[in-house]
Amino acid sequence: MNNLPETGFIRLPQVLAFIPVSKSTWWDGIKTGRFPKPIKLGPRTTAWRAEDIQPLIDSFADVAE
Repeated sequence: MNNLPETGFIRLPQVLAFIPVSKSTWWDGIKTGRFPKPIKLGPRTTAWRAEDIQPLIDSFADVAE
């Protein structure tokens, strides 16, 4: 079920498909340190490392159980 790659970069729409928050909550979480910081791949391209997102997804799954 988990279509997240083990390594590489993922863009915001894919991140938010796994993390149940709004865009504004996501960006606020980055500012406060709750969520991982993005990596700029280009002037208008922002992504996150899959290795940073997977533990976050796992932590949400643990809370839901």
